[in-house]
Amino acid sequence: MANNQATIEDLIEEMYDVLEKGWKMPMSGGKLFVDGEEVRQILDEIKEEIPAEVQKARAIVADRAQILNEAQREAETVIRVAEEKARALVDQQEIVRQAQQKANELIAQAQAKFKEMRKASNDYVDDLMRRTDEALAEGLSELRKTRQNIKASQRNSQM
Repeated sequence: MANNQATIEDLIEEMYDVLEKGWKMPMSGGKLFVDGEEVRQILDEIKEEIPAEVQKARAIVADRAQILNEAQREAETVIRVAEEKARALVDQQEIVRQAQQKANELIAQAQAKFKEMRKASNDYVDDLMRRTDEALAEGLSELRKTRQNIKASQRNSQM
């Protein structure tokens, strides 16, 4: 698969295809002869793709920071508007009391919304990073197994 847009999962599937095409050695306990150049090419593509996956994870973290910053700005704006409204109503005692109550409610709502948005973005980023981590770990595990199989095949073919 000479496609630069291949994902690690695609490349791992391609590696399985190479293994399926491999010639089974009689009485070798399942050892295979595979096209070493094709395997190296796939491994090189996986090696090139891993930084892209890491870059995606970094973009997710940057998105999280942007979401938190936007939530903070929105909360500050709501608080500032609430404080301005409260100052404008200072003239009369009852109005002042009501304005303070409303401002406190708006502040509490803004803070609750900010906390909710922060938790949601943290959960989202954590989930994406967990899935990325699992995908990378799975890919690395498959890569290591394939590499061990290739080394074992090479050792057996040298005997």
